[in-house]
Amino acid sequence: MTATSTHMYPRLLLTGAAGGLGRALRPRLTKRCDVLRVSDLGNLGDAGPGEEVMPAPLQDRPAVFKLLEGVDAVIHLGGISTEQPFDDIVQANIIGAYNLYEGARLHGTRRIVFASSNHVTGFYRQDEVIDATMPVRPDGYYGISKAFGENLARFYFDRYGIETVCLRIGSSFPAPKDRRMLATWMSYDDLERLVVASLSSPVVGYSVIYGMSDNPHVWWDNTPAKHIGYRPQDSSEPFRAAAEAKQPTLDLKDPAVIYQGGGFVKAGPF
Repeated sequence: MTATSTHMYPRLLLTGAAGGLGRALRPRLTKRCDVLRVSDLGNLGDAGPGEEVMPAPLQDRPAVFKLLEGVDAVIHLGGISTEQPFDDIVQANIIGAYNLYEGARLHGTRRIVFASSNHVTGFYRQDEVIDATMPVRPDGYYGISKAFGENLARFYFDRYGIETVCLRIGSSFPAPKDRRMLATWMSYDDLERLVVASLSSPVVGYSVIYGMSDNPHVWWDNTPAKHIGYRPQDSSEPFRAAAEAKQPTLDLKDPAVIYQGGGFVKAGPF
């Protein structure tokens, strides 16, 4: 931390800054640091006050290493966020994750907030409640890549002491889009609360937490991550009537209804 900084992390890196969650977090994070470095392959626009714009393909190791120079902490949202062919997933989400962590090690970055996914455990059933201590059950190549990222984060903490909070993000949108999202939904305000808690908690080590709001109907128990200090304040309940009207009945034989991963469990083959 510089002598003049009033922030815990003077320079933050936000990858995936042009994506949906990146666009939601970008203006919020500029208030949490002296400099916010934003990166993506999508349109990032011009740098705003207190921002640095540095596009970089995650699979380009020298570019990612440069991206990590002078960075105190990372919010890593970058990569492919939907089910896609394995060869594409490998480049962005697996090689890209390695490049990010190795760059953090080389440049002394202290903490990473890693956007994992609920699809790491998508093949658990919707009539089960699970927590982050249970074995992973990925529902596709995307989920596999996020499970790899979680294991990579564990290794870099155990070997090099880089702290990571892995966020198994549910469905973060302005409102739930269907009945499944009544369980998985997380508001943008709660997303901000979760990221800030992950950055500001004094000691996180290697932690995994599900990203969801305070929904009445849940599949995930966040008790093992209470030490993070995340306290969601929003709920999907106000959207229940609209979601149920949109889907008045469910096909209980549909794998997307049986399993927590929803449509991801039957995406592909490609």
